[in-house]
Amino acid sequence: MSDPLSLATNVLVIGGGLAGAWAAVAAAREGADVVLVDKGYCGTSGVTATAGPGHWWVPPERREAAVADRVQRALGLGDPEWMRRILDLTWSSLPKLSDYYDFSTDETGQVQYRALRGPEYMVAMRAYALASGARILDHHPALQLLRHGDGSIAGATGLALRGETPWTIRAGAVVIATGGVAFASRLLGSATNTGDGLLMGAEAGADLSGMEFSNYYTPSVAGTNMARSMAYSFARWFDADDNELDIPNGPDVTPHLARALLKGPLFCRLDRVPEDIRAIMPEVQPNFVLPFDRMGIDAYRDRFEVTLHAEGTVRGIGGLRVDDEDCQTVVPGLYVAGDAASRELVTGAVSGGGAVNSSWALSSGQWAGAAAARKGRALGARADALVIATGQAGLSPRRKARDFDTAGAVQAVREELNAYDKNIFRRGEALTASLERLDSVWRELADHGQAQGRGALRLREAAALVAAGRWSKAAALARRESRGMHRREDAPAPDARLASRQRAQGLDRVFTRFETAPAHAEVA
Repeated sequence: MSDPLSLATNVLVIGGGLAGAWAAVAAAREGADVVLVDKGYCGTSGVTATAGPGHWWVPPERREAAVADRVQRALGLGDPEWMRRILDLTWSSLPKLSDYYDFSTDETGQVQYRALRGPEYMVAMRAYALASGARILDHHPALQLLRHGDGSIAGATGLALRGETPWTIRAGAVVIATGGVAFASRLLGSATNTGDGLLMGAEAGADLSGMEFSNYYTPSVAGTNMARSMAYSFARWFDADDNELDIPNGPDVTPHLARALLKGPLFCRLDRVPEDIRAIMPEVQPNFVLPFDRMGIDAYRDRFEVTLHAEGTVRGIGGLRVDDEDCQTVVPGLYVAGDAASRELVTGAVSGGGAVNSSWALSSGQWAGAAAARKGRALGARADALVIATGQAGLSPRRKARDFDTAGAVQAVREELNAYDKNIFRRGEALTASLERLDSVWRELADHGQAQGRGALRLREAAALVAAGRWSKAAALARRESRGMHRREDAPAPDARLASRQRAQGLDRVFTRFETAPAHAEVA
C-alpha cells in the first residue's frame, strides 16, 4: 500500500461534475490554491456528461418576464432576486468557455449558447479548471469532513481508489459539489450520485431544505437507463392492447403515466416529433438515439415500451440549504453548489429541468468557489491545528462492529424511494411505514457498520442513501398538502399556511420545521 496522501490548500472542491468544475474555475480565478477531488473522473462523471444540457439563457430584455413566469410556477417558494442573479451570471459566463468548447451556430451564423453537448461540455470544463490552475485528483472519493473545535470547516479525508490509499486534505474552505441523489435508481450518469455530500454536510452541522421535492421521474425506453426526455413532450401513449390513452403531455404528465404503469405495460409512439427536432436530436441529446439504434427501433415510427426512471433530487429540488448569497451553509467555511444544494430559491416547488438546473450549477459553483477562495486565502489551511473528524455511520460504529448487509440497505432505499405508489402518490401511512423501515436500517448501519478500503466507500454510500431517504420521507410526511411535485393523496389541495420552505436536519433523529413564508410568496 502506498503512503497516505496529505495535502494543504486554500480551497477543496468535492465533486467533479458541472458545479464542481465551475467552482474550481472561480476559486482559482480568485488566486486561491485549489484541489478538486472526484469519486469518478472529472470530465465524464455526473449527469451533465451524459446529457444535452440547456441553460436558462435569456436576453436582458426578456428576463423580467422569465422571472415572473418562474415565480408563478414556484408556488410560493422561489425568490426572484436569486433568479435574476443566475440569469445575469449565465449570460456573462458561457461565452468565456469559447476557448475550450466549440459552440454551434444557427443558419444565420449566430452562436448558440443555450444548449450544449454534455460530453464535450464536461471535457471543456475539465480543461478550463486545469488551465485556471486547479489540481484535480480523479478517483479520490471523500468519506468525511474535518472541522475545527469552533465548528468551522477544516478539510476532508477520503480514499484514493488506486491502491486503496487514505488521503487527508486540510483546507481553509470546502465546496461540496457532489451532485444530487438518485436513490440508486440506476439513472444514466448517476452512478456517483449517492448523496455523499448531503451526509457529510449534515454530519458537520449543515441543514437541508426541499427534501420533500425529491420525486421527479422521467420517461424512458423500458430496459434501459437512458433518461433524456425532450422528445417525449410530443409522445402518444398506448396500453398493451394498442389503445391510445388520454394522457395530456406537459409538466403534470408524470402521475398519469405512473397510474397507467401501475395497471400494466405502457407503450409510446413519437411519430409527432417535428422534423427539425429529429434532425438535431443526435447532436443535442446523443444518448437519446443510441438505445433505439441498438434495439433496432425506429423511434419516430415504431411503438415501444416505456417506464419511468426516478431522478430523486437530481432533477428534483432538495439538498443542503444555502445560508447566504455566497452559497455558504450554516457551517463556517462550508459551501455548497449544484444539485447538492437545495434549488428552491430558483425553482420553487417544481423541477428546474435541464435549463434552470444547469444555470444553477454554473452560478452556484462560481459563487461558492469565489467565496471559498476569499475565505480560504484569508484563513489558510491551518495545517497544524487540531481537527475533529465528523464521519459517523459506516466509519465509526456506535456499538460492536459486525457484518452489515450493504446491498440490502441499498435495495431498501430503491424500494421505498422509487416505487410509484410510495413516492409519486404519497399517503401519510405509507410515508410513515417507509420512514420506519429506513430508520431501522439506519440504526443497524450506525450501530454496527464498519469496513475498510472500497468496502468503506460502499458502506458510506449506503449510509448517505439511507440518510437522504429518511430526510425525504420525513419532509414529505410533515408537508401535509400537495404543492408542485409533492403530491399527497390524503391532502390533495395546497395549504396556504405551508407556502414556505421546510428545513430538515438530524441523523439519529430527523427533525423538520417550516420557515416563515417569504415576503414575496403568493397565497397558495
